[in-house]
Amino acid sequence: MTRQRPYPSDLSDARWELIEPTLTAWRAERRGKGLDIGRPPEHDLRRIMDAILYVDRTGIPWRYLPHDFAPWETAYGYFAAWQKEGVFAQLNGLLRRLVREAEGRDAEPSACVLDAQSVKTSANVPAAGQGIDAGKKIAGRKRHIGVDALGLLLAVWVTAASVSDNAGGIHLLSDIAHSHPRISKAWADTGYRTKAIDHGARLGVDVEVVRRDPAQKGFKVIPRRWVVERTFGWLMNHRRLARDYETHPHWLRSLQPTAFVHGLRRRLVIVGPLDVHGK
Repeated sequence: MTRQRPYPSDLSDARWELIEPTLTAWRAERRGKGLDIGRPPEHDLRRIMDAILYVDRTGIPWRYLPHDFAPWETAYGYFAAWQKEGVFAQLNGLLRRLVREAEGRDAEPSACVLDAQSVKTSANVPAAGQGIDAGKKIAGRKRHIGVDALGLLLAVWVTAASVSDNAGGIHLLSDIAHSHPRISKAWADTGYRTKAIDHGARLGVDVEVVRRDPAQKGFKVIPRRWVVERTFGWLMNHRRLARDYETHPHWLRSLQPTAFVHGLRRRLVIVGPLDVHGK
């Protein structure tokens, strides 16, 4: 079917240029190992990514993909392969470094902010993977994230909503310390207690709990913590993330970097032209 006009979630030429080298290199390395075995690639990588972004942005089931995309089985197959092989995390890291450099910062961060958000689940999510967040009164799953000072994603962990922020913070700190060794400072809310703080100290990360002024009435922006709260707001603009529809939690874990890949491309294009090939 010939497409009459693009969808709002489609990649622009400038945004595609940022991520095309990574996806093309992945396909070249994977030839003969799974998808497109024994024949030339049938589907354009740009259209595959457009399909994934369409699902992420609109929240539709994979089977409901419009017919002017590749078959839903193909789009889902590429999504699963890119999730398993870390392609979304690779793209997120590449674009995050470009954004930081474009804003005059070091490519690798030295500080981070931690937080967690509980989201309701749909009926297809196994009960064994869910829980109840006693504080927020939400039954579902919890996304634990760590972001840099710009609110850009560094690490994500998906659990039952009953898992404490403290336990999530310990996991995030280990992940962040391993992947981003320059980080020596972390800010968090009061859900992160002694165990997380002590674990950070053992990793060489000073975890500071930023508290709300108890005398303050009404809404007030809390220093440092507002950065990660804004990040959750960005994620909620993607309907597939506003509620958890994923049978397996690692699918949800991959959709969050996908949302950032979409947003960071736009941010880079707005900042101005970049030499994405390092020349």
